[in-house]
Amino acid sequence: LALLETRCMGHECVASSCRRPSAPSLTTSFLHSSKMAAVEDAFRKFAVYGNTAASGNDMTGKNFSKMCKECGVMDGKAVTSTDVDIVFNKVKAKGARTITFAEFQEAMKELCSKRFKNKSPEEALQAVYGLIEGKEPGSAGTTKACKSDAVERLTDTSKYTGSHKERFDESGKGKGLAGRHDLTDNSGYVAAYKGAGTYDQTH
Repeated sequence: LALLETRCMGHECVASSCRRPSAPSLTTSFLHSSKMAAVEDAFRKFAVYGNTAASGNDMTGKNFSKMCKECGVMDGKAVTSTDVDIVFNKVKAKGARTITFAEFQEAMKELCSKRFKNKSPEEALQAVYGLIEGKEPGSAGTTKACKSDAVERLTDTSKYTGSHKERFDESGKGKGLAGRHDLTDNSGYVAAYKGAGTYDQTH
């Protein structure tokens, strides 16, 4: 009996006769709270995306969809954009255009069972939060430099001819004003005279 009591003190009882419930450890509680803090931080970052006047306390449907897509909650198969829109409208208050963080949590409970069908509700929710925590809006959709063959040919200064060729040095760096051959030479005694030093060559 003493041995049984000793083993049960740490809630690691291996005897089938022991019915003492095990309390959640402090480590587990800490990890859960830190995970939710990271999820809420991600929520606020996506909530203010594209709107500098936003408080971060609530999120629009557009930003909610962006968050679900970029964090991987919306995979296009188990969870589609339609699913995300339906859940958003389901959890938001009547007449409202945004959702709070509490309503966001309700939305995740709705979507997690679709995203992770083979997991229990608790495991699915944790898995969804794992996709979201620590994330922030990306710059997807912004203009990127085009690197097509056509653009490379057009910007290859080594293939330039005529007056355009004179405007770049061998390394492809522009010469600026010095590369323009039609600049006025004012070195002569007559203003705007262009033929300075050419008389002996032509006569």
